Amino acid sequence: MLRLGETQRLIVVKQADHGVYLAENRERDSERVLLPIKQVPEGTRTGSELEVFLYRDSKDRLIATVNRPLIKLNETAVLRVKEVTKIGAFLDWGLEKDLLLPYKQQTKKLHEGEECLVALYIDKSSRLCLTMNVYDYLDADSNYTAGDRVEGRVYLISDNFGAFVAVDDEYSALIPVKELYGDVKVGDIVKARVTEVKEDGRLSLSIREKAYIQMDEDAERVMKVIEAFDGVLPFNDKASPETIKREFNMSKNEFKRAVGRLYKERRVEITDSAIRKIK
Repeated sequence: MLRLGETQRLIVVKQADHGVYLAENRERDSERVLLPIKQVPEGTRTGSELEVFLYRDSKDRLIATVNRPLIKLNETAVLRVKEVTKIGAFLDWGLEKDLLLPYKQQTKKLHEGEECLVALYIDKSSRLCLTMNVYDYLDADSNYTAGDRVEGRVYLISDNFGAFVAVDDEYSALIPVKELYGDVKVGDIVKARVTEVKEDGRLSLSIREKAYIQMDEDAERVMKVIEAFDGVLPFNDKASPETIKREFNMSKNEFKRAVGRLYKERRVEITDSAIRKIK
């Protein structure tokens, strides 16, 4: 059986002026595919075995190539956007015909020249197609353990779950909503700490340090905001979580710890309605 999107070793069963025809075996009724003449290695003859990749050409015909694509069926890879059109983006995968990434398979707006993480699948029309929804294509068998530092690419943001990340562009991970602070966007490369390895092997991440380390950074951030308010923050540590999130991108507990650090260091004073910088 000829397998679209995969590399196979096939036998040359017929030679022609425009190339050679390949099949799995020499049976007359076996399915055949053309390897164009410009792709045929020197010295190839009937009976030769060739390792080729199968895809569809510009006329939607199954075709073989001896070139190696940057991505294969059910794999993930980081590819470059060649062109953005009305039907989607076309990405360079190392072969003559660029691959389509339809708009409905994009998790962010793409621009020519940028790179994105994608997976290769076969669509309902039996064509090779790309998707940025790579969750089902990522591995869950990394060697990382809790406490390890990792780097990954954000490929999806969910209001309910958080930021989905491909660690090393290969392993499945999630930054939960409660750990998601700052301006994190699809396509960002983030450095994070593994907080948990789930039973299925998927990783839970945090982009914040452990509380005792993060507290110092948070305290300095709060101090900068207070200074931006001319030394008087118009609310105290009893402000609503929504206000704190809007002004500091922190949880209420993190904000209270940071203010507590500044108060202990006698850098601020807390009143019933404000937090003031001590000069």
